[in-house]
Amino acid sequence: MAAAALGQVWARKFLPVPGLLCGARRYASSNFKAADLQVLRTEEPQKKPSPSKPLVFGKTFTDHMLMVEWSGNHGWGQPRIQPFQNLLLHPACSALHYSLQIFEGMKAFKSQDQQVRLFRPWLNMDRMLRSAQRLCLPTFDKGELLECIRRLIEVDKDWVPEAVGTSLYVRPVLIGNQPSLGVGIASEALLYVILCPVGSYFPGDAMTPISLLADPTYIRAWVGGVGNYKLGGNYGPTVLVQQEAQKKGCEQVLWLYGPDQQLTEVGTMNIFIYWTYEDGVLELVTPPLDSIILPGVIRQSLLDLARSWGEFRVEERTITMKELLRALQEGRVREVFGSGTACQVCPVHGILYEGQKLHIPTMENGPELTSRFQKELRAIQYGTNAHEWILQV
Repeated sequence: MAAAALGQVWARKFLPVPGLLCGARRYASSNFKAADLQVLRTEEPQKKPSPSKPLVFGKTFTDHMLMVEWSGNHGWGQPRIQPFQNLLLHPACSALHYSLQIFEGMKAFKSQDQQVRLFRPWLNMDRMLRSAQRLCLPTFDKGELLECIRRLIEVDKDWVPEAVGTSLYVRPVLIGNQPSLGVGIASEALLYVILCPVGSYFPGDAMTPISLLADPTYIRAWVGGVGNYKLGGNYGPTVLVQQEAQKKGCEQVLWLYGPDQQLTEVGTMNIFIYWTYEDGVLELVTPPLDSIILPGVIRQSLLDLARSWGEFRVEERTITMKELLRALQEGRVREVFGSGTACQVCPVHGILYEGQKLHIPTMENGPELTSRFQKELRAIQYGTNAHEWILQV
């Protein structure tokens, strides 16, 4: 795609991101340019996974990575694509000590005509810039970073798997890399992007349902916190709770918040409920975006699709356990599912809450809506038609 055409697409797709907190120098720093991108190809290419074997999520990486350094004195350096390799970090690296680290997750798909397609990457760039601002990490030009990522995928395009349900997972990372102790704004930073061919995130196929542990003892995020940013520090503390869920026979955690036990997220996914609400109207509801909820790309896509159909009410509204329990007792719940880049959509068939196993009739109801969303997303991601959500690589 010509640079001018890409520029027009980016201008339409990117959202304005307000400055936050950290002083003018964070936003006046030099921008790296995709036109300056250096490409050093590996002389020792790895063996690609066999199409006949299942891809384990996040275990296999491609031959190349994108790397850009930043310093407070000189701004951004020249971006480069280089052979995949380990990082060399100082033992006092601020990302290791104080979690000055953000990341993103998005996917590239190989369509039926063998073209590689990125799904709504503009939303990931918007979110990554917001996250960088929240941690006072250096900002960047979203369009230039996206073009560098596109070029990286172009170099490793033969790694994009072809089977439906597989994709190339794209992981951009930005870390504070200051080689000194002390909590403060990082004077050095490192941005890099790695790629890995992936299959299903959870064991089984895309429509294998999961069960959830809902325990109000554990809180993932809170009002005034950073739950709405994609920071590494939001994920590490969830591992213990995930282990507790598995000990009790559940696959994931339903995160509750507040004295009214609001439903917030499912593991690392946004949550949706498809039900007949108390007023008798059929609706799809998900919690609203605030400082608790991560603004998921798939979340937004499901809301956009559902609103375009105009077949039922679509709401972003607080949902409590009390409401869900009453709806289950009255037989008004049709489906509950999670959404996220890794899994796309994931049906829920049970919740363990206060020692009681709650049955969710998602699978008995098709799952009609969950399957429809999955089908619609795949048609866009793997299809051959142009779509406003797709960036061709």
